[in-house]
Amino acid sequence: MYLQDRFDQLLALAERLGLAIRREPLGGEGGGYCVIKGKPVLFVDTLADLETRYDRTLTTLARLPQIEEHFVSPELRDELVRAKG
Repeated sequence: MYLQDRFDQLLALAERLGLAIRREPLGGEGGGYCVIKGKPVLFVDTLADLETRYDRTLTTLARLPQIEEHFVSPELRDELVRAKG
């Protein structure tokens, strides 16, 4: 599976988890997660390369316990487990 496909799956998972996704130029660091006015937001850094955006999003979502309740491909599930540590 290509990196862009896995990244798209991560973004779809984030939406199923109820996260708002904001694409912003953030200096190339990849993005992150925060809560704004009680609503979870996933920031995707438009200045970062695809690998950096993917890694940051993967690490962010791996920390959320509710991901266990949602289906993702076995390959992506393995990567989420590894990212969780």
